[in-house]
Amino acid sequence: MAERRMTNSGLRVRTVGEGDGIPVLLVHGFTGSAEGWGEGILEGLAHHRPVLAVDLPGHGESSGDRDAARFTMDRVVADLVAMLEDRGLEKADWIGYSMGGRICVAAAATHPERIQRMVLESASPGLRAEDARARRRRQDDLLARRIEAQGIEAFVDYWMAQPLFSTQLRLPPAVLADARRRRLRNDPAALAHVLRGMGTGSQPSYWGSLSKVDVPTLLLTGELDARYTRIAAEMAGLLPKGRHVIVPDAGHSIHLEDPRAWLRVVATYFQEEGGEVPA
Repeated sequence: MAERRMTNSGLRVRTVGEGDGIPVLLVHGFTGSAEGWGEGILEGLAHHRPVLAVDLPGHGESSGDRDAARFTMDRVVADLVAMLEDRGLEKADWIGYSMGGRICVAAAATHPERIQRMVLESASPGLRAEDARARRRRQDDLLARRIEAQGIEAFVDYWMAQPLFSTQLRLPPAVLADARRRRLRNDPAALAHVLRGMGTGSQPSYWGSLSKVDVPTLLLTGELDARYTRIAAEMAGLLPKGRHVIVPDAGHSIHLEDPRAWLRVVATYFQEEGGEVPA
């Protein structure tokens, strides 16, 4: 069963699967969407429980929202918590990729009672120093100006040409074309709000909160993504229940580059943490 509907807070959520198991909440990265996880992952996670794949503000079917007040970390976390409450759900397994991982860390620091387990793919808890955050805010404002001036197509091509995503060039052209098509559906004005309000420089640093996050957490990084692998290793040392797994021959976007390995690692983790049958 697959269902799409808008929440009371204006987020679009795609639901896959059913059953009485604890739900999975998927939180995508910048320029992503619910569909960006891929059907294999959505269906693979939906064994005896629902998977809730959200379109964050400014993305996918939630892209039409241009209210600048909506684009803050605290507001998005509150909207996700409200979405669970509206569905009568006390907790979920939260899975976040990149920006979505930062959102999950914020949720774990402020609403840990809403998280059963957490998977962070290529994510960070922000920047420690205020001067680094200030520099990043200036950089993100320049990016926002770029997207406002040049439009979505030029920005998506610029964004995906970053070295961080270079390992994706090994993927089949059809896979890359499909990913690009999904990103082009986003609204450039809304994405500019995302950069200014939810960028790494705009969010608080959650490094100091990690030792208090008593949530079982899997930190997932690609072997070829040296920067985020270093960050994840440090995070794993601070989280009381943190575990770090490195996926061989993968870069920043493991779910896109090697979805079978991603699903195998995540399903095994859930099995070990909760006695579930692996996908």
